Amino acid sequence: MSATSALTGPALQASRAALSAALADQETTVPGEEELLEAGEIQEVDMQAQAEGIKTVFSDPTNFNVKHPLYSPWTLWFDSPATKGRNMPQTPISAFPQTPIASTPNVAAAQGWMEDIKRVISFDSVEEFWGLYNNIIPPSQLPQKANYYLFKEGIIPAWEDDANKNGGKWSIQLPKDKNRGNVDKMWLYTMLAAIGETFDPSPSLTDGSGSASLITGVIVSTRPQFYRLSIWTRLAPGSEEDVALRERIEGVGKHFKTSVLGYAESARLAAPLSTEVEFLSHKDSERKGKAAKKIVV
Repeated sequence: MSATSALTGPALQASRAALSAALADQETTVPGEEELLEAGEIQEVDMQAQAEGIKTVFSDPTNFNVKHPLYSPWTLWFDSPATKGRNMPQTPISAFPQTPIASTPNVAAAQGWMEDIKRVISFDSVEEFWGLYNNIIPPSQLPQKANYYLFKEGIIPAWEDDANKNGGKWSIQLPKDKNRGNVDKMWLYTMLAAIGETFDPSPSLTDGSGSASLITGVIVSTRPQFYRLSIWTRLAPGSEEDVALRERIEGVGKHFKTSVLGYAESARLAAPLSTEVEFLSHKDSERKGKAAKKIVV
């Protein structure tokens, strides 16, 4: 008897898509018998028996025997000034590896920033993601000024990292009192879109390098009066003439607004304690509003 999945909507669709792709690659030839076939003979496979032997994380969350790799490995980070590392959220592990240094020569600022950020765990499969997600505190229950950072492995959540220094971020700010019941779902869908590479489905991703993907990480932040969701990119348009990159960046923002957050493309969201879905380069963010050029979708 198969278990019913507790996932709904985009979360279930994204996970099943990952599983379907992986299952399509499963070997269907019986080992050791292919050399016994005569020329032109087709090997008969008991598909029902084979299917019954496959236990996915959806049918058996504890004893699954099939793992489905993600396109890229990811690392979850956490920080909270209120806890100072003493009362970390529940995770599958209790020991936290040392924070790696940034990969850029100018690491002084990044080192100070990273002192209080803890590496929770890295994962590279659908099953490991759900194991992590089901064992950490959701954003709605985090203390004030806490942050989850989900970044591709090898990239630290700092502007100074080589993968981030020429990029920017899409972000939206949401009033806490009106979105406490929605933020967990929004964060889940944001993570699924990131690890499923749907924010920036560039054709060049098929080369196996992953270097063409614009997305480096996603963040959820809790503040006294609002939540903030962010998507970090490795590049940002440098001028109005950079049409191709700007269109690609805008595509990320539109997907975030409509497919992930569930708003209509024409919806205007700005209000007290809330913002539109906005993009700002990290360099413009450093200028603290001086001549900053936002992209709004």
